[in-house]
Formats: sequence, structure tokens, C-alpha cells
Amino acid sequence: MGEPFDLTEPPVEGTEPETPEYLSSLNDTQAEAVQTIDGPVLVLAGAGTGKTRVLTTRLSHVLIQGRAKPWEVLAVTFTNRAANEMKNRVAALMGRAVEGWWVGTFHAIGARIVRAHAEVVGLKSNFTILDTDDQVRLIKQLLENHDIDEKQFPPRACSSIIQRWKDRGLTPEKVSEAEGAASAGGSALALYAEYQQRLSEINAADFGDLLLHCLTIFNDEPDILAKYQNQFRYLLVDEYQDTNVSQYLWLRLLAQGHKNICCVGDDDQSIYSWRGAEVENILRFEKDFSGAKIIRLERNYRSTAHILAAASGLIAHNEGRLGKTLWTEINGGDKVRVIGVWDGEEEARAIGDEIETLHTKKQPLNGIAVLVRAGFQTREFEERLVTLGVPYRVIGGPRFYERQEIRDAIAYFRVTAQPDDDLAFERIINVPKRGLGPATLQTLHKLSRAEGISLTTAVGRLIETDELKPKPRATLAAIHENFSRWRSLFGDMHHAELAEMILDESGYIDMWRDSKALEAAGRLDNVKELLVALEDFESFGQFLEHVSLVMENDDSTVLDKVNLMTIHGAKGLEFDTVFLAGWEEGLFPHPRTLDDSGVAGLEEERRLAYVGLTRARKTATVSFAANRRIYGQWQSSAPSRFIEELPAEHVDVRSQPGLYGGGQKGFLGGLGENSPAFAESFSGSFAGSGRTSRKRAGKSERTRLEAKISDSSDSSFKVGMRIFHQKFGYGKIVSSDGGKLEIDFEKAGNKKVMASFVMAA
Repeated sequence: MGEPFDLTEPPVEGTEPETPEYLSSLNDTQAEAVQTIDGPVLVLAGAGTGKTRVLTTRLSHVLIQGRAKPWEVLAVTFTNRAANEMKNRVAALMGRAVEGWWVGTFHAIGARIVRAHAEVVGLKSNFTILDTDDQVRLIKQLLENHDIDEKQFPPRACSSIIQRWKDRGLTPEKVSEAEGAASAGGSALALYAEYQQRLSEINAADFGDLLLHCLTIFNDEPDILAKYQNQFRYLLVDEYQDTNVSQYLWLRLLAQGHKNICCVGDDDQSIYSWRGAEVENILRFEKDFSGAKIIRLERNYRSTAHILAAASGLIAHNEGRLGKTLWTEINGGDKVRVIGVWDGEEEARAIGDEIETLHTKKQPLNGIAVLVRAGFQTREFEERLVTLGVPYRVIGGPRFYERQEIRDAIAYFRVTAQPDDDLAFERIINVPKRGLGPATLQTLHKLSRAEGISLTTAVGRLIETDELKPKPRATLAAIHENFSRWRSLFGDMHHAELAEMILDESGYIDMWRDSKALEAAGRLDNVKELLVALEDFESFGQFLEHVSLVMENDDSTVLDKVNLMTIHGAKGLEFDTVFLAGWEEGLFPHPRTLDDSGVAGLEEERRLAYVGLTRARKTATVSFAANRRIYGQWQSSAPSRFIEELPAEHVDVRSQPGLYGGGQKGFLGGLGENSPAFAESFSGSFAGSGRTSRKRAGKSERTRLEAKISDSSDSSFKVGMRIFHQKFGYGKIVSSDGGKLEIDFEKAGNKKVMASFVMAA
């Protein structure tokens, strides 16, 4: 295997050995984490504390000191990128490439072990690894074989159930009867068993099997387990807080040999429970590995002191954590800004204008990020950046108007507005599924080509003949009738309301509402956001033209772009300037997470907020809107509880005049009243623009409102009084409860709003 890996010269007697150069660049705790190589070690690596450097240097140190050969070290990561970076850094430290070692993702290492012992789990060594689409297709076949209705038990939903069981290390025989009965109407467990049998027959495995089969091999064949336990003298694990149960059990089994396991992670950055990650794995490390040593990396090399203190103060409200406090020697820097605006559109306008200002000052756009809690929130920022001509990219997903569900919905609108749009019609003729098979579609295309007519016209002619069987003819007749009826409503119905009717009556909204797929809720949110976007345009035609211009705006040759993404997608990234938008109750923390997981869900949402803040190197801005249109409904929103939890001494609150004023004591713990920036009424770069949009109150009304709103108090409003609200317009007070009023608005209907948001009309 080449030169020996003990590259250090023996020290001269009577002298202190020199510190290797690769250790001299580390701080004290980093060096401790690298050099503590015997026994179980948990390195709690806070954001920006040099986790990757510690991992790669530790791996190099083990090899250089001759404590193990490359093939005696197992290093596992979650991504191929992280594995490749580890390999490259170790090679650079050692001055040469290293061969024969075991460095890779959980799945890659698992596949390597399973291929070596495939016969134990009924496979051949050349088995195929199925991707997600293949898994769903196989499950679909099994459902068809048993005449199980796909609409009742969608294949993708069944696949998700099976993969969750695999993530928990459960083979079919280990799933309890009660849990099996509660999944997919009691059909999922039998389906799981048959699915596994079918995989064996076709010599295939899915990604979940790569760890699950390893567990079966280790448990059924003690000699094989002992072989790997003896081989791997040292185990290194990256992002330990993101491990699921299968990965956890796999690591525990392998570590029982030499017990030299080092796990690096951050319990405060565990944000993936929705995909099986168990934060408890890292929290119970000391119990799992007797005599374990915990080393905390707390010196941050990324962010300013104010950003770190704000983030640390926020995460300290979590009880389920091991505890650490980040600090830095980076001097100066601004406090975390908290910005309050009137609505979501104005939030996008203010942030977009600030980005444009920063760019004119020569700040690279690549160093700027807008982070949101939910994907649908990017739409307003995309619209604003397009208007400003500022290039942007959406990381972790397509741009808003490129998303599958948005393209589908727009296709419905295009066919309604332009019956001859064949491309749009082809896209949605079977979405949602209507049972139109290849033969029917072939007949339709044949007539269209033969007579030189559009597909829509061809449908109209076919349904009046006997060319098609009764069932597809009836289906096409219903489609044709629907589009004709929707078209007849142009001019009689507001286009936004008509759009909602189209997506509702076509079954498209129900398709996503009924879907059990993990991404279904997010896709439905995006469709609802699209309906909101329509309200800002005068007609379908104007909206569709706008979409075409937005889609044309993407210049892939421009490399310097603003980054838009969810906070989940930002983990592991860092930017000079970070805008954290939409920090309001009802949006962040996300209500679905609270409903599903209670306190545990709240703590994960708080960890998500912590991750968002610690992405910022120099400037972090948190924004919230007093009013936000969510799923087509205006809501008066309170600032997120996470804003209240930010330590006052590290936060600079800026809010437009009147927001949360007029006796709203306790707002941000008094920050709103004590902050100089609050007193200057948004006079900086986030000054209230006074922008209004169509069907909104004019600028003079807004100015009058701002002048009086801070003097308003709930006691001055009486039932029956006519009032004015910036977003909802005129209405009459129905009831009063503390600082909240129930108002029957003339156009918006019955709403509950804060008393400080209204004025006597």
C-alpha cells in the first residue's frame, strides 16, 4: 500500500516533539477534537465553527500517526459532495491520494457491504438499485394486481409509508399489527411484504434497503458483523443529528468492536424530522456509548457577534438540547434588524429595493440570500426582482412559474383563454387522471392532423360521433363542456374567481388535497399562491402575458444572482447578507408542524429559525407583515414568537408608523418603543414607501391612517361604528374583545383585526 502512514520523525531525546503543521492552524477545542481519537467522542460543532476542518484533520491525523490503515477507517457522510470534499482535503493534508479507504455516504457504504453478502438477503451481487420512480411504478403494479384503487391508495403515498418503516429499521415482520392496520386502510403491511418479495425476484433493492439489508446481514450472521467490527478501528460520522433509526442502529453495531466512534453534529441544527431524522440520536449519545467525551466547538468564524448572540438567545428557549453558546472574535457589525411592514407585497418591495441598493454599492448578488419558511413565499420576491431587473436563482427547486403544479394550472387558464393552444391542452387532458388511454389520444391527434384543426376543436367533433367508446367519449364531452362553460364566464366573473372555479371543478385542487405524497401539501400551497397572484392583474390575458415575460427573463449566462430558497435548503450555506422573510404567527412557526408534533415541532421550528440566522456573515434582517394574504385570504398577523425571543440588546427594530403602536405594550418585549430605529419611523433604507396597488386604499387614505392610527385604542371603538382598514377597506364593528375587533367589511366580509390597524371612517 505504498509508504507507511507514520510520517512523523521520532523526537530527539530530551526535547518536546514539534506540533505538526496540520494541528497548528486549529484552535484549542478543534485540536482537542482531532487528537482525542480513542473511545467514543461527540463533537458538538456549532454553525460556522470549522466542522469540516475538524473531520478531515482528524481522519488525516489517525492515518498520519499510524493508528490505522486507510481500510481500517470508516467515514460516513450524507452527501456525495461532502464525501468528495473529505477525500480531497485529506489527500491535500497528506500530500498524496489515499487508496483503499471506506469514505462515502451511508447509502454508498451500505451498498458496498450488501453487494459483498447479497446472498444473505436473497439477492445477487449485481442487484439493481431502484430510484423513486421505479419504486412507485413497482408499487403501482402490485396495486393493479390486487385491484386496489389508486385514488384511494396512491402508489407514491404507499411508497412513503414503506420507506418510513425502512428508515426505522423495520422489516415487514417487525411492523406491529396495530401500526400495519392503521396504514393505508390496513393494506400497507401486506403490500410491503409483497413489495420486498418482488424486489428479491427481480434482483433489486431500493435506497432504504441498503441500510435495512445491512442490519439483517449483521443480525443474522454474527461472523460477518464481527469481521467489520474488527476491520473498522475508527468510525467518523458527519451530521450525526440527521441520522434516522436505521443509520443509528447500523453505526451502533459497527462501533461495538473497537468503540472508537467520533460523531460530529449539532443538535441545534436538527431540522429534518419530516424525512426521518431523529434528534434523540445525538441527545442520547452519552447513554449509548459509555465513557463518551463531549467536545463543544463554539468559536464561530462566520458571523458577527450580534448575529451569534441573537441566534444563541433564540435557541436557548429550547429544552431538548445539549447546550452551547457560540462566540466570535469578529468585531463590529450591525445588530439583527427586525422590520415590520404592512403586507407581504410591501415586504417584497422593501427587500427588493434594499438588494438593488446593495448591488449599486458593488456588493455581489451571490452573497445575498432571501430565506423563507415555505416555498410559495418566493413568488412575491421573484415578481419584485423581475420588475427591478435583478437576476436571481431559486435554490433547491424551480422558479415559481416553472413548478409542475403552476405549469399545470396555467395550462388550464391558457386553454380557457385560447382554445387552440394544443400544447397546454395536451398537458392537462389527463391531469388529474381521467382514464383516457393511448388509443383515445391517438384518435384525437389523428383527427387534428388530418383536418388541420386544434385538439379542442377535434374533441368537439369526436364527441358527436361514434368513433370513441362510450366511456372516453363521455369523459371528453365533460371536458369540452367545462371549458365552454368557463369560457362563457369571461366578463361576467372576476378572472381570479374564475381561475379558482376552473381548478376546483376540474378536480385539480382535489388531486393535490387528496394526495398522500410528502410534497402534496407544498404543491397545494403553491397553487393557492398562484390564485393570489392573479388578483394583481386586470385580466387573464394580462396575467398570462406577464408569466411569459417572467419565464423569458431567466438569463443563464448571468452568474451573479440573488439566492432565493427555503431555510431548509439553506442549511450548510452562508451569505454576507441574509433576509429572513415572513416571521409571523401562522406562517413561522408553521402551523402544520405545531399541529402534528406539538412541543417537539415547535422546538424544531425554533431550530430552523436558528439555522436561518446563522447563515448570515455580516447582516441579518428579519421581516414580518402586519397583514398577509395567505391562500387568497387576508390575515392580520402577529409577529412570530421567535421575534419576541430574540435578545433585545442584539436587535434593532424598525417598523412603519403605527404598526403595533397605540398602547400595544409588550411588542417584542418593548423593543418597538425603545429602539431608535423604531422612533425614526423607517427612515432608513426600509422606509415606508407608501406604495398602494389596485383595489387598495389610495396614498392619501394611508397617510391619514398613519397620522391617526397610533392614537387609536380599542376603547374608542364602539359596536356599530363605521371604520376604515388599510387592506380590507370600510366596514362596521360587530364586536370588541381586548385589542381585537370583529368587523363586517363591505367587500372583504367578516374579519378579526387588531384595533390599532383601524380608524374611524
